[in-house]
Amino acid sequence: MSSTAAPKFQIFREVAPLRAYRRQQLLNQKSVGLVPTMGALHAGHLSLVRQAAQENDDVFVTIYVNPTQFGVNEDLDSYPKTWDSDLEKLHALDQELASSSARGRISSIFAPTSKVMYPTLPPSSEIDGHGSFVTITPLANKLEGASRPVFFRGVATVCTKLFNIVQPDKAYFGQKDIQQTVIIRRMIEDFHINMEFRLGDTQREADGLAMSSRNVYLGARRRNVSTILVQALRRAEEQYKGGRRKRDDILWPAHDLTNSKLMEQEELPPSQRALYDVDYISLADPDTLEEVDVVDEKKGAILSGAIKMRPLEEPQEGEDSGLGEGAVPVRLIDNLILAPGA
Repeated sequence: MSSTAAPKFQIFREVAPLRAYRRQQLLNQKSVGLVPTMGALHAGHLSLVRQAAQENDDVFVTIYVNPTQFGVNEDLDSYPKTWDSDLEKLHALDQELASSSARGRISSIFAPTSKVMYPTLPPSSEIDGHGSFVTITPLANKLEGASRPVFFRGVATVCTKLFNIVQPDKAYFGQKDIQQTVIIRRMIEDFHINMEFRLGDTQREADGLAMSSRNVYLGARRRNVSTILVQALRRAEEQYKGGRRKRDDILWPAHDLTNSKLMEQEELPPSQRALYDVDYISLADPDTLEEVDVVDEKKGAILSGAIKMRPLEEPQEGEDSGLGEGAVPVRLIDNLILAPGA
């Protein structure tokens, strides 16, 4: 059978057989790139797998919806679970890699249960819940962490577990979740984790919307309004590129745009509008995520934001309301990097 005839990856559910397989790879001097995901794969995830395949002999993809990064009132139960289509996408990508100039291919899928990932206690999403957790403060308390207090505790914990289990040479994360990438970098440094962090570009739809597994909830009406966040960030980016360095000078066009768009939507009848709440628009230091009053020319800054699309009002018969029929609020995040000296 030719190398391109069938995907070669294995699916692991337990830790011991995965470790045994990884040990053999170490003996064979094979490098491993890890791409952690929660499934519901889209082009952003696949771009990270391609990047990992260019830089490693083998690629491990994890598919696990981690409960500890969801708050008690968040959308864990409704989070899209698309195992069959995820495997189809990975099979197709593996075939693509086999016929390309990529160095490696997908060798393993790790899809554990929560009992495997949290073996001694049920996973807790309570702020003061019991369990073995990794906390990276104060980074995890800012921006997304201010609105989602257990989120980064869950992210840092599950990533520590995955790094421990897989022992990758490199791990791949997307820029869209910029605060997550800052926290994971800090965690790797502080805990002397013997691996390299690799960053992939944010993948976007043609109109600029950052790709996200949660976009399937939007439906047509909210989808049409959802680009307001990236439009606002780009307005602020233009100010920076035009030479502005003070916070208010950079951010005012972003706030002006989100406010005017919301007023425009509020004037529409409930059967036509898509309302949203702006959680934050941030201009922060790239290392500490502290808000800055003036951008340091030598460091640049992270421009980021979050909005929550409210549930649809008065969904119409036959309307594309998205997964969950428009009843699920959709949190959207995005960011742009303001390069030093730009």
